[in-house]
This record gives sequence, structure tokens and C-alpha cells, in this order.
Amino acid sequence: MASKEEKLSESLSTNVDNLSISPYGPARATVGEERPLSDEEIRKMTDFFHATMYLCLGMIYLKENPLLREPLTVDHLKRRLLGHWGSDAGQSFTYIHMNRLIKKYDLDAFFVSGPGHGAPAVLSNSYLEGVYSEVYPDKSEDVKGMQRFFKQFSFPGGIGSHATPETPGSLHEGGELGYSISHAFGAVFDHPNLIALTMVGDGESETGPLATSWHSTKFLNPITDGAVLPVLHLNGYKINNPTVLARVSHTELEALFIGYGWKPYFVEGDDLPTMHQAMAATMEQCVTEIRDYQKQARESGKAFRPRWPMIVLRTPKGWTAPRKLNGHFLEGFWRSHQVPIPNAVTNKTALQELEQWMRGYHPEKLFDESGALVPELKALAPTGLRRMSANPVTNGGSLRRKLHVPDFRAYGVEVKKGGITSLGSMSQFATFLRDVVKENQQHFRVFGPDETESNKLAAIYEAGKKVWMGDFFEEDADGGNLAFEGRVMEMLSEHTVEGWLEGYILSGRHGLLNSYEPFIHIIDSMVGQHCKWLEKCLEVEWRQKVASLNILLTATVWRQDHNGFTHQDPGFLDVVANKSPEVVRIYLPPDANCLLSVANHCLRSSNYVNVIVADKQEHLQFLDMEQAIAHCTKGVGRWEWASNDQGVEPDLVMASCGDVSTHESLAATALLREHFPELKIRFVNVVDLFKLIPEREHPHGLSDGEYKALFTEDKPVIFNFHSYPWLIHRLTYKRQGQYKLHVCGYKEKGNIDTPLELAIRNGTDRFSLAMDAIDRLPMLGNKGSAAREALRNEQIKAANYAFFEGVDPEELTKWSWPF
Repeated sequence: MASKEEKLSESLSTNVDNLSISPYGPARATVGEERPLSDEEIRKMTDFFHATMYLCLGMIYLKENPLLREPLTVDHLKRRLLGHWGSDAGQSFTYIHMNRLIKKYDLDAFFVSGPGHGAPAVLSNSYLEGVYSEVYPDKSEDVKGMQRFFKQFSFPGGIGSHATPETPGSLHEGGELGYSISHAFGAVFDHPNLIALTMVGDGESETGPLATSWHSTKFLNPITDGAVLPVLHLNGYKINNPTVLARVSHTELEALFIGYGWKPYFVEGDDLPTMHQAMAATMEQCVTEIRDYQKQARESGKAFRPRWPMIVLRTPKGWTAPRKLNGHFLEGFWRSHQVPIPNAVTNKTALQELEQWMRGYHPEKLFDESGALVPELKALAPTGLRRMSANPVTNGGSLRRKLHVPDFRAYGVEVKKGGITSLGSMSQFATFLRDVVKENQQHFRVFGPDETESNKLAAIYEAGKKVWMGDFFEEDADGGNLAFEGRVMEMLSEHTVEGWLEGYILSGRHGLLNSYEPFIHIIDSMVGQHCKWLEKCLEVEWRQKVASLNILLTATVWRQDHNGFTHQDPGFLDVVANKSPEVVRIYLPPDANCLLSVANHCLRSSNYVNVIVADKQEHLQFLDMEQAIAHCTKGVGRWEWASNDQGVEPDLVMASCGDVSTHESLAATALLREHFPELKIRFVNVVDLFKLIPEREHPHGLSDGEYKALFTEDKPVIFNFHSYPWLIHRLTYKRQGQYKLHVCGYKEKGNIDTPLELAIRNGTDRFSLAMDAIDRLPMLGNKGSAAREALRNEQIKAANYAFFEGVDPEELTKWSWPF
């Protein structure tokens, strides 16, 4: 292994101009010459650091002989070597220094591991501070326990290489990069004493979600919220490439973060004694600044936006690994990213190099005879709930308070007869949501990308304004609804607001995200990762249930005629439907009372991702409150008032799912009954989309008997669906009568159209639906041809009127149920 002097000389000889961005050499730091640590403290912190590094290697390589008390052989190694080494040292180094400050200042803190596959650093510290063994007694602090701890890592039946739900102290898995900062901020909102120490990988820092999340300081109130201390870990490389931020000058990097509104502190080098001094001084400076800002704001009662501190930590990739092996760079290069010696199982020399490296950490002096960490090192960690991997906030369900939800029935609309009265379902729902905000001022927030007003939810502002820590202008008082302290979180980054909401609920609170339907796709993968987190949590017995992640989609496809084709995409439902039936729910309430009933259920639920789709424009109202409650409780049902098959076999089933789709389906039913009074038509509406799945495949699914009772086995079904039609076929493909099911829905046809034009383009309008029914009713024979011709003529007339006048015919827009 190369000496420190050789490494520094090598760095200098490479390029003198790049010394300032080299990870090698004695520490270089923004904080001056402070030396807060004694030589004895440095020795102990170095030994603790080496103990964590030893455990990180042990997790990657060993299944036996955990403390190398006999010569290392191939039989001691796992046959498949999996895991990531490169970011572990920097993360563990930072974790250890936070432990010192937790003990000194009695801090309430937890750790967010942003770098991909960075779990070994988190796991090793959790194990050494005793939490892991408390949670998993078989992973005890002795030789046998350490062997089990090593073997389970990236091993069948064990745990993954991210900070998965099985990891104590984790609320951020990091399987997909980019969300560490937004999750951290979500966790500290309304947690005034909490500090989220957040490691940001320099590969992760290249993602779009991470880039926007740096702006989160503009929404952090130093009176009511905690703080995030980001540590940008510049270790220089991703899997096989340099990282962007590790190859720019100090001036550029500093300017970047000053421009974001942060106060960056630099700590760089690889010489452990000087790096310990620099990191100790720097982190203490940051924590002191955070506490001073909070003290100033809280004592004065005047909120303001500080330049919060952050740290740029530059250390070698795979720090403490051999600099070179077999003539190739390892430490400080991309080869240390994953398994640093990948051929140890098959190459005797490589095995010897691995053993030499691991013994270089001197496990015999770090662990006692039983295999436990020696007492003087154990004493470096905090105790009890002050240990970061034991912080209750990371098991948010244990802190979750019951949401105070007012009686939703009091917000209902009067419906004397279905399909007659029009009003805005979303505006009505907003009054209910306003009072949810009012009753839960410390543990409920509404999130969204600048669309709360547009989505007709402005009533919320009566209970909580939009949080804004930026500058204020005079005109903001004229309807800006901005405040230092509020309950609405808006930023035009779906990634960031979704990350905030996830962090907020994972740390024990409640919330809702509202968004335009077409652009919710921006967070497809984020929602998918949250679904995976929730599903895995169901398998971890000590994980307490958290509040559901509630997503309200509005500005829907069928009312995006004015914005055009780009704004017409209901496909998020397909994405959610792919996830585990244990954790996802999709609701499409047809009117205001159903929306209130569904929202009440979702806000009270836990451990789900609930998606509610409801348009924000005025629509016909169909069910009174009593009917709506019954209908939503069932999730799907026959509407008596819209059907005429009482006591007889229906000739046709007209079905719908979605508010606009239901309107058109009812209008089609009325047209059919006008032209063919003898037809017996059953009208069925679906609120809970997963009712269509057989009960054996989804807990909400209908039994075959229940499905048959609604849809029959042999009668034609014309199903008008809010989204893409093939999703309904997919959900019902095992049902009897599938060959009789004709689904209409969005087919990627759209432009700047009127609502009716858009429906006609996609075959979801009343005329198309009625003609589809005629085509599938053999009992009509040729006598349906005249009616079909008349319907086609009406359709052409309406389309031409819209084309020339720019609006749909009034007799169609003001249609109401005639029977």
C-alpha cells in the first residue's frame, strides 16, 4: 500500500493546478486552525472509524471467520460477492463526527444516506452503537452475531445494499437517486428540534430531483421547523465515470451553492488525524450556526431565511482501500465503487490481498474476546434514543398522531334527483380540506406544484397560507396568500414536493399532494419506490404503519381541451395499477359527495398510496350523501335511478368509471332509452377501480358471483373509462363474459378541442357509446339502423358546431338526466 506522502506526491505531480480538487493530502478546510480534538480523541475516533470499515468489508465478503481469528480461506467467503464500498468511508466518517456533537449538545438527529448502495456505512454504525442487535437479537454483539450480520448482507433471505426498511434508523432507502434532500426536509418540517444529517452522493447530485431540492431552504421556517445539514460527498466517481461536481473548481462549486442560498464549508483530504480535526471543527461550526439561527428566530418570534450551512466533503473514493492493486488504481478511482477486490474467491493472490487489507484495520484491538466492540470505543456513541439509528422519527408510525377529520357529511351537497344539478366537486371538497388543515395545524400539510389555486382548492388558504421564506413584494398582499408560517407547500417541481410529502409522512405526519393529472408522470418512479418501501415495511414487524400517501389528480384529460394534446395523459393509473395490491388504491369518484366520502377514507387510512381522480370543473351531481356513502363503501354498484331493468334480465349494461365518463355514459343511456323504450338497460358505476380484479388477486376485488350479479356473463357491456381502455381489459381478463366487454377510453387522440370534440375523437362521447351499444345488440337486428343513423347525424352536427363556434352546443353542455 502506498504511503500518504507517496499519494500526495502523486497528486501533485499529476497537475499542480488541480491540487485544490484533489482528495489527497492533509486536511484543507474552510474553518481555520481550530483543533477541538485531543490526540486521545483522534485515536479513538480513528479506531471507531476503522471498526466501521472492517464491518463494511465483512458484509461484502465474509460468511464465516468474522474476526479473522484463523487464516482467511475461500470457504470463509460468500460465493457471490455483492455490495458497494466506494461511499462507505465518507459516510461513516461523517456519522461518527455527528455522534460526538449529539453527545456534546444533546441533539435530536438522524442520518439520511443518499449515495447509491450506501447501506454498509449505516449498518455498521447501527451495529456498533448496539441498535441493530436490539432490533435483531440474533445479530448479537459477539462473534456469532457478527457472523450472522455479515452473512445476511446482499444474501438470499437477507437484506439489500440500500438502507432498506429493515435498516434501523432509515426512512430513505436511496434505491433511486435524487431524493435525499427532499426527504430530509419533509422530515424536519414541523419537527423544530430535529436535525437531518444528509449525505448527498456526488453522483446523486447530478440528478434533476436533487438539483431542485436545494431550494428547499426557501420553505424552511426556523421557528417551527428543524434543520437539514447536507454533506455533499465528493468522492470523485460514479460506477465508471468521474462525477461532474468533483471536477469543477472551488470557485465554481462555492458559487453554485451560494447561488442556491446555502453557506458552504469545505473539508478535503485523506490524512485521518488532520481530517478528524477539520471535520470536528466544521461540523461543530455548522451545528452552532443552526442553533443560533433557530434561537434568534424563536426568541424574537420573527421568522427569516438564513443562509443555512452545508458541508462539501472531498475524500478519496473507497477511502482506506489500497491505492493500487495489480498495477491498477483502486482507492481514489471508480474501481473501488462496488466490490473492490472482485476476484477474491477465484484468485489466491487476491484473497491474500483482501486478508492483508482487512487485518490492517487491526480487528483484534477493536473487538474484545467475545467479539463486542471494546468499551472505550463503544463509549463514543450516544445512548438510548439519541443514537441516530434509534431515533423514533425514522419509524414514523410510532410518532403518528391521529388525524382530526371533521364529519365529511356536513360538507355534502343536496341532490334531490340524480343528474340534474351542476356544481364544482373540487370547490366543495376544498371546504372540507380547509377544515382538515384547520384542525391539524402541526401535523398536516398540503403539497403541490403551484396548482392549489388552479385546482379550485383556494379555500384551504383560510386555514393555512402558502409557506414562503423568500422576499415579499407589495403586490403579494393582493391575493398572493404567502406567509412565513403556513400549511400549503408549493414549488414547481413535482419531484421536490413529492419528496417533501414522503419525508413528512414517513416521519409520522399526514398530508396530501394535488397535481394536474397529465404531469404526475414526472414522479412515476418516486411513487413506485414509495410503494416498494411500504410493501417491504409490511414484512418488518417492528415498522409501525405510517399515514397513507394521498395523491389528488385533477385538471384531468377530458377537460384539457384548451391546453391541447400535451396536457392529455391519464396513464398514471396504469403505473399505479402495476404495484402491489397490498399498498395501492385508485378511486374515481363521479361527483362531490362521492369525492368527500372517498377523501375521508383515504385521509384516515395508513400504509397505502391512494390515488383520487376528480375533475375541477363544474359537473352534474348524481348521488345524495346517503347514496354516496353506500356507493363508495361498496366501491361499485348499480344505480337504480339510472336503470330500468328492475326485476328482469338486462339487455345491456352501461358502465362507467370517472366523472366525465359517467356523464357521457348516462347521456348515452338516455339516448338509447329514447330511441328504444323497450330496451332494459342496467347502469353500473365504478368508484374503486380495483373492484374489477378477482378477490383472490386483490383484497378489494369482487368475487365471481358479485361480478356476475353486476355485469352479467352474457350481456354486452359498454364500459366508458376515464383512462386508457386496455387497463380495464387487463383488470377483468379472467372474468366470465370478457368477450362481451367493450371498453371506451382515451386513445391518444387530442388537440385544441372542445370537450365534446375531444370525447368524439376518442369514442367516449354519448353518440359513440350509444352507437357502440346498437352494434352489439343483435336483438335489434336491422331496426337499429335508423337510430344509429340519427345518432351519427347528431354527432356530426355537434362536431361542426364546435369547430365553427369554438364551443359545444348549449343543449349538450346543459344536458341533464331526463327520466
